[in-house]
Amino acid sequence: MVAPSDLADVFELLISAYELDDSGVTLVELMKEDWRLFSHPTMDVAHAKELLGEILNNGELVRKKFVPSAKYTSVGLVQWETLRDELMYKNRYFLDQAIDGDRLKELMAFLPADDMPTVWHRARIMVGDTVYPLAEMGAPPKRLVSHGRANPAGIPYLYVGSQPDTAIAEVRPHTGETACVADFTITGGLTAVDLRNPRALVSPFLLADAGAIGQLRADIPFLERLGEELTRPVLPSGAAIDYVPSQYLCEFIKKSGYDGVVYRSSVSSGINLALFDPSRAVPGVVATYNVDSVTVVVRPT
Repeated sequence: MVAPSDLADVFELLISAYELDDSGVTLVELMKEDWRLFSHPTMDVAHAKELLGEILNNGELVRKKFVPSAKYTSVGLVQWETLRDELMYKNRYFLDQAIDGDRLKELMAFLPADDMPTVWHRARIMVGDTVYPLAEMGAPPKRLVSHGRANPAGIPYLYVGSQPDTAIAEVRPHTGETACVADFTITGGLTAVDLRNPRALVSPFLLADAGAIGQLRADIPFLERLGEELTRPVLPSGAAIDYVPSQYLCEFIKKSGYDGVVYRSSVSSGINLALFDPSRAVPGVVATYNVDSVTVVVRPT
């Protein structure tokens, strides 16, 4: 059991990344928003303030209002938007816009894909009554690889989901179809970047410098934007162009020494993995699933 006062040093360091401002909000609100602290469902704002007051031994401070320190800004998001536009519509291989690769590598180190499944799943919709053999359930041959969310045409990655229904949802089935789902076991451990929810994964307590904490906080929206890039719905007719930014990002991650990237599904609640080296995944068995219903959610334009 850790006494609240034992956490005083790390929280005082975290607070130093903010400054007093009557137009701001309380420290608890900032920590909930910026770092997902005090976010347990059973802890309301009043109890969180009480706990933070015990940690800091200062009940008055938790009632004051703060804003993020103006000393820390991020250029990453602006750079990415400019680079994204250039990749899609101006230059593809020899780029004018540079991104701070060293900083991006530092930020990715805060997003390790821990506690990932050992077994993953890939789905294909059956054509006719023939079940796909296991040999045809992996990544396609190089000459048949089309543009994907993570891979350029001709470069095969293996796209897998954490559960069979996740994998099936990703292939956009229709009601009444049958899906073949193969399970894959990834050998040798997995070193991947998890871009599902950067704000919940990044921890300021890994840093021992107030300036580094302030800069990390400023860079989180940049990481969130990269995560959105991998979950952005894309129509097949525009995939060759719309997937280019996420392909660039994934190649950067691959060149930085990672095995793959974990990202949210835009069509299910599961976990998706783009594995850069398909040979790392050992196939198991193929099972079939009937698609009983497909839900469509619409909204006015």
